[in-house]
Amino acid sequence: MTQPLNIEKLQSFSIPQAQDDYDPRDAILYALGVGAGLSDEIDETSLLFERGLQVLPTMALVLGTPGFWPMDPGTGLDWLTILHGEQRLKIHEPLDPFGTLIGDTKVTDIADKGPGKPALVRAAKELKTLSGLLVAETSDVWVNRGAGGFGGVRELPGDPLPAVPTRDPDFEVVLPTSRVQAATYRLSGDRNPLHIDPETAGNAGFDRPILHGLSTMGVVARAVIHACCASITQNLCEIGVRFTAPVYPGDTIRTHIWQEEDTVHFRADAVERAVRVIDNGLAKLSVPAV
Repeated sequence: MTQPLNIEKLQSFSIPQAQDDYDPRDAILYALGVGAGLSDEIDETSLLFERGLQVLPTMALVLGTPGFWPMDPGTGLDWLTILHGEQRLKIHEPLDPFGTLIGDTKVTDIADKGPGKPALVRAAKELKTLSGLLVAETSDVWVNRGAGGFGGVRELPGDPLPAVPTRDPDFEVVLPTSRVQAATYRLSGDRNPLHIDPETAGNAGFDRPILHGLSTMGVVARAVIHACCASITQNLCEIGVRFTAPVYPGDTIRTHIWQEEDTVHFRADAVERAVRVIDNGLAKLSVPAV
């Protein structure tokens, strides 16, 4: 049985600073890990060829990050009970095809949903150049199943991601994932065995390894870029999602998109299983949507 979150241990844990030197090979490997090039309908050569390479903004999620840090015993977290609940990203400077970036990550908020219910942990990362220029900010929420009951506040601070509009969507983008997509994505830094090892997946309550939530987020970010940004990656400057169900490698992901000037709402489903996998999606564009 899961024990209540050890809040003192978590708050005293220092998440290691991480520095990443990356180049076009890393950017291309990341793009492959979020399914670029799998669609028969969309040309994504610019994400996969070093000549004129465009870097996906969501690559900022894996740069400057010390892997899946909740696996460190020093956190006091039971990492097998953790699900990714929400992710937000704000880009201040477009990613170059190569560079060196430093990430500082800190736990900023913790919420207690009650005994036997989840504990929510929010961590924020600042991604900067060696000279201190802020390139991106990220915020992620981990759902620690059964770890509530330690006596904390019940809700995380801040505004929730908004619901999508009730009218019909303006765009529908359908993108495949690969059966080996999780195996590829983990090479960008998240080596959580939940996404590759059947035994670990079974111990966590899944019948087979699941796709990383951030790989799914990369898929829907590509959908928004193609539908609303004229396939120009630098036009997407902010994106947030709420994860509602896991994606399995090989699922087809259908993203419905609503355009409101430079603001985009979206949600996504795993087509074959008729399961909503992302909801309350929100994106901001650096130019009005086209």
